[in-house]
Amino acid sequence: MSIKPTYILAIESSCDDTSAAIMANNKVLSNIVARQDIHEEYGGVVPELASRAHQQNIVPVVDVALKKAGITKEQLDGIAFTQGPGLMGSLLVGGSFSKSLALALDIPLIAVNHMHAHILCHFIDEENFDKPEFPFLALTISGGHTQIVQVNSFFDLKILGETTDDAVGEAFDKTAKILGFPYPGGPLIDKFAKEGNPKAFSFTKPKVDGLNFSFSGLKTQILYFIQKQVAANPNFIEENKADICASIQHTIINILMDKLKLAVKETGIKQIAIGGGVSANSGIRQALKDAEKKYGWKAFIPKFEYTTDNAAMIGIVGYYRFKESKFADSTTVSKARIEF
Repeated sequence: MSIKPTYILAIESSCDDTSAAIMANNKVLSNIVARQDIHEEYGGVVPELASRAHQQNIVPVVDVALKKAGITKEQLDGIAFTQGPGLMGSLLVGGSFSKSLALALDIPLIAVNHMHAHILCHFIDEENFDKPEFPFLALTISGGHTQIVQVNSFFDLKILGETTDDAVGEAFDKTAKILGFPYPGGPLIDKFAKEGNPKAFSFTKPKVDGLNFSFSGLKTQILYFIQKQVAANPNFIEENKADICASIQHTIINILMDKLKLAVKETGIKQIAIGGGVSANSGIRQALKDAEKKYGWKAFIPKFEYTTDNAAMIGIVGYYRFKESKFADSTTVSKARIEF
């Protein structure tokens, strides 16, 4: 007689993507994402528009996730939702929906830290994907975060370093805006960088103590560089687009890798996992693969569908919290900023 798996409905609504996933233990049965294209015309996410779109999307997204998974809401054992960090209005939509449904179904509610989920997405059961062993180092890189985290167990995480100003994803997007690219510009820098010379233009890496990061100075340096070059040649960006992007990306990747090398030296841990939207960047992925051969590291790189905001990563944390009976309740509040 087979044992019934634990079915978790996971809800992710931290920013501008509404996502619902169904987990059967640590396996993904469905992972549905509704994206919000409306923000492109504004050059960035508009919080009020994001929360309104979540309200429109959340019921149909959950419905599709259940149907694709082949189960009914009555079969659910728990509901996991993103508590934070994120945009407050967006978080409240997902949190309120999850609380209401959990109450109606009389099943446990599970609050999940969004950044915790980016790290534990590596434990989703996928064919041909190894799982890191504890302890390992996690580099979380997204539009709002840049952190190096020592992961000792599923629930024992220690931040070793983080950005003191801009996150790496923000640096990519703001630099892309300087170059006149549409939002989101980070993927376009990655695209053009593949065709350029990474050493065509030199940018100074910021000096930041320890394992912390800083990207605001680099962003300002790029702004002044572009302004100076365009003043001398109005066609400078178009004529040198690939080389500019390659040089910027090369500098950012070197900043990340320098800090990772220092973290490995300080901790002695050579297992490195990356997570967050910027972990989709091809240059960063290649740099980690190269480091495996050069430094003897073991790199863990998530599937592309688990790099951007998605509910499956919320679901895997929800599953492990469910096993430990780490439940939330109706008094649990959403938080724009939250620590592990």
